[in-house]
Amino acid sequence: MHNELVYDVIIIGSGAAGLCAALSLSKHGRIAVLSKSKLNEGSTLYAQGGIAAVLDEQDSLESHIADTLNAGAGLCDQEAVRHTVKNGKAAIDWLIEQGVNFSTIVDKTGSESYHLTREGGHSKRRIIHAADATGMAVQNTLVASVLEEPNVDLYEYYNAIDLIRVEGGNRCSGLYALDCKTGKVHTFRARFIVLATGGASKVYLYTSNPDIASGDGIAMAWRAGCKVANLEFNQFHPTCLYHPKAQSFLITEAIRGEGGILVRPDGSRFMDDFSPLGELAPRDVVARAIDHEIKRLGVRCMYLDISHKSDQFVKTHFPNIYKKCLSVGIDITEQPIPVVPAAHYTCGGVVVDLNGKTNLDNVYAIGESSSTGLHGANRMASNSLLECVVFAKSSALSIINAWEQFEHVDDLPQWDFSKTINSDEEIVVTHNWHELRRTMWDYVGIVRTDKRLQRAKRRVRLLQEEIDEYYQNFKVTNDLLELRNLVLVSELIVESAIRRKESRGLHYTLDYPDLQEPAIDTVLDPATLSLTR
Repeated sequence: MHNELVYDVIIIGSGAAGLCAALSLSKHGRIAVLSKSKLNEGSTLYAQGGIAAVLDEQDSLESHIADTLNAGAGLCDQEAVRHTVKNGKAAIDWLIEQGVNFSTIVDKTGSESYHLTREGGHSKRRIIHAADATGMAVQNTLVASVLEEPNVDLYEYYNAIDLIRVEGGNRCSGLYALDCKTGKVHTFRARFIVLATGGASKVYLYTSNPDIASGDGIAMAWRAGCKVANLEFNQFHPTCLYHPKAQSFLITEAIRGEGGILVRPDGSRFMDDFSPLGELAPRDVVARAIDHEIKRLGVRCMYLDISHKSDQFVKTHFPNIYKKCLSVGIDITEQPIPVVPAAHYTCGGVVVDLNGKTNLDNVYAIGESSSTGLHGANRMASNSLLECVVFAKSSALSIINAWEQFEHVDDLPQWDFSKTINSDEEIVVTHNWHELRRTMWDYVGIVRTDKRLQRAKRRVRLLQEEIDEYYQNFKVTNDLLELRNLVLVSELIVESAIRRKESRGLHYTLDYPDLQEPAIDTVLDPATLSLTR
């Protein structure tokens, strides 16, 4: 029982999905939340635009559903879309109850209401937001709330290594986790496990995501026996700030929603050449358009211009973007913003039902690590934070209903420290990290071909073998664990992309430019697909 910690529910991840689940379960038992970094670090913190929900009488559930289905390019699960949209207002109300301070507007009569903006793919103004830092407002509020819960234990800088599968059963009994500060590995025992680890955009060289987005939950779930789906659909956000001093800084889609225009270096607009929706086209269309123009003209970036709006408008609506750009010498009230596409969101993930439950009986996946069917082949703007809250609530209710079904499993196998030593070649991890991300960017990016994908498959498989050998022989470190997960998820992404013989949504291949009907999910099952595990 050395280093063993016992809980009713262990939640891996401390973003919006994980903390919502923790708060929803805190009155029912002992909950542990494992955070790989600081408690408030993660993709939620950096979300700018807002949360999509039907909050205005000019809007309707059917309109939000139709927009989501349209953006998903025929691959959304209609039941999942309806479930998410139907529970949208309740999710926003709950966040407001927690204390999230969303932006308001006062009309001519002096009446105050929440300000709703519009983003790409939406036919109505339905994005509730907190200026241009919605994720920060949500994350900080949820952290403050969970810190007050006596039944929730928080483990910062704990990196989950693997789930412990019950031998001969269809459940997991706990997990191993590395205390990143001490280097010790602890065994956690649990009746239920919730994966809320975010996406895997760090498989790419250029991304808007923080460093911790290394696909940990997807990789752990796969190794434990969970199915994954639609991992070929990697969303590239069209507009990341292009500047050497501004790595991974996102320029919110709300700028285009409020009238920002995309222009070439000579100042000419180009989005009307690619879509009748212009700047408000879905993200996959805008990202490919920018990528096309950059390559066609042989330039480093395109530009997003909001300078035709008043100074007060820009500074009021986008204060953080204004300050960030100004810090690197760009005054967005007077000049356009240099932008490039960057990996932003993992639309696929661990296969779950409407309760967030995987094909393992007591393991759940929520948020970006899951594949709920909401996003289909292309996530619509601001549906992701909504999904986090709605499915966190659904999974919590499912766990509560199944509370008495699962008892603790005794005699968990302990972590074996005997066969490992400290590495004297950490450069191997660093080198493989960069090689992997460059390979994925070059060959499995915005535009793909069979030749590029096969090349990626060969290179990723070699890296997989090297990293697996390294993992077997040396003590685990945070960097090694992330790299191990990244290379596995990269292999799953490549395999999924090879299997899709069409261009749909975010998967665009020059070899198969047309759609195939009917639209079919790409589901990979570890029980039938042999990958290095």
